[in-house]
Amino acid sequence: MSVTARNLTFGFIGLLCAAWMGFGRWAFGLGGELTWWYAPLIALPFAVLQLWTLQRVNVAVRRGREPGRAPYGALVLSWVCALGFGLTVPDLVDGELVSIAGRFGGEIWNEMAIALCNPFGIIAFATAIAALAFAYAAGRERRLSEDELLDAAEAAGAVDGTGMVRHPLSRED
Repeated sequence: MSVTARNLTFGFIGLLCAAWMGFGRWAFGLGGELTWWYAPLIALPFAVLQLWTLQRVNVAVRRGREPGRAPYGALVLSWVCALGFGLTVPDLVDGELVSIAGRFGGEIWNEMAIALCNPFGIIAFATAIAALAFAYAAGRERRLSEDELLDAAEAAGAVDGTGMVRHPLSRED
């Protein structure tokens, strides 16, 4: 499997964002017992989505199709929301819910951060899923057009004298 430098970079950043979502609070001394929930239920699925998207981009490239900007743009949007989620998601420290934004901004920022963490997380996952869908669509086999299907039917002798394809259950042979 050929992996481009761009996909390696995107994969590395995606994994960093997943780690930030699950463990980022520990870098600021705010690690708590909720990390054991965030790591397997948020960080791991986010990392899997990031890597799966890049695997599907590689499939598209191997099939000779350009994936375009859509998967990469959606991944970048998911990273922005993942960073926002990591800044605003609270952890239980000394019996209180505290986020990174709340730690440095005070009580009002803590309340606002707790309110914003869910939308950030939902949008991060939604854009990561959209990136996967864009990558999957870029790599799937091209469908034949109606004209190409008719040409193939004519070449196979499945078209009658009126230019219509015979019904497959017809008994006229």
